[in-house]
Amino acid sequence: MNASVENEEVAIRRLIEDWASAVRAKDINGVVAHHTDDVVMYDVPPPTAVRGISAYRETWPPFFEALTEGEAAFDIIELQIAADHTVAFASALLRCGSKEELAKDPAPRLRLTIGLRKADGAWKIAHEHHSFPAEA
Repeated sequence: MNASVENEEVAIRRLIEDWASAVRAKDINGVVAHHTDDVVMYDVPPPTAVRGISAYRETWPPFFEALTEGEAAFDIIELQIAADHTVAFASALLRCGSKEELAKDPAPRLRLTIGLRKADGAWKIAHEHHSFPAEA
């Protein structure tokens, strides 16, 4: 891997870690800060398809409430990134759940895929896909 692409991956890792920190802090401006205006998100709770930054922003307050009520975790456990100079994707496993859920099973549960593109010299998240494994 050349140093230029490695630098892109470092920048993307920092962006995703900052996004997760903003989620934990319930900082909506931080959560949406590095997203495209036309972001698309496929989420676990309805609506399952969210299009545009305004609709994306509206999905977060209920999640923030759930984080507060259940003292829930939202921790990146594994993060893999593939990038070139204009597009990238990342896949991650997160430990996401209430204290009670994680006491029963502390394994990472949330699967996250992120698509990014470079706009005006900065990385932006254009796509998110969140999923949980189906219960047996």
